[in-house]
Amino acid sequence: MARNPVQFQRGMSLAMFLQRYGSEEQCHEALISMRWPSGFVCPACAGCSHSYCKPRRLFQCSACGHQASVKAGTIFHRAKVPLTKWFLAIYLLAQSKNDISAMELMRQLGVRYDTAWLMKQKIMAAMLEANAAQKLDGDVQVDDSYLGGVRSGKGGRGSPNKVPFVAAVETRRDRPRRAQLRRLASFKETEVAQWAVIGVRRSANVVTDGFLPFEIFAKKGYHHNVVLAGSGRPKERTFHWVNTLLGNLKMSMTGTFHAIRRQHAHRYLAAFEWRFNHRFDLAGAIDALAQTLLTAKPAPYQCITFAEASG
Repeated sequence: MARNPVQFQRGMSLAMFLQRYGSEEQCHEALISMRWPSGFVCPACAGCSHSYCKPRRLFQCSACGHQASVKAGTIFHRAKVPLTKWFLAIYLLAQSKNDISAMELMRQLGVRYDTAWLMKQKIMAAMLEANAAQKLDGDVQVDDSYLGGVRSGKGGRGSPNKVPFVAAVETRRDRPRRAQLRRLASFKETEVAQWAVIGVRRSANVVTDGFLPFEIFAKKGYHHNVVLAGSGRPKERTFHWVNTLLGNLKMSMTGTFHAIRRQHAHRYLAAFEWRFNHRFDLAGAIDALAQTLLTAKPAPYQCITFAEASG
């Protein structure tokens, strides 16, 4: 039997990772190359002429005198954790197929649990922001699903203990290319419509089951094919890849986490989506994720934990 080239990628070995990012200086230089690939550009005036204070790792613009750090205005801003630990967290999250818990991250990084948890949440927040820029096109399979809550109680649709989300897979030549896993407030038609307009191009060929809120695709002008639930094996073939995605997601979540709080579910979905969409280049996923953290908005503790108070 032929091996799946995606599953049997070499990725980046730990030895190779440590050779490339084993010191604070190497990590810092890597961030500089990612943020300013053509050389420093002043965030204040866009000037290029500058001086550099190596002990303080600060750039100073020759035109306006503005001082800038490569970490300023990024996820790394004011972080007390060394960059070597940040890069190791990036490596572990990018290379893992089934995610890694904050407890395991704590052990691998040698930090407190609260620190590991917050680092993971910040990285996932950056993944969420990066995912939002993607739109699916071509043949797109869509299904509705739920993440279970942390409390026992009412089951099924409408349960307050479950998190509703849509799963969508873009295919090409009947092979999966990209996916989306997006939390919704509910499965009301207005919620589905808001996601559809943002997440799926109008040129896409969308296939769903007969779930009524999905009728919004036809109303919004999409080419929409409905395959009813009673159609047996043809339906299974039609939704093969989105069902496979949901099965892998469930296995990843149940195998890694005891429970996922409702308030943070969107970030865990985003992390799985990001890894799925970067599965073709595991070795390049580390730099891609580091770049994502540089371009994402800062995610301070208050923003991450606000959901706990308001959710």
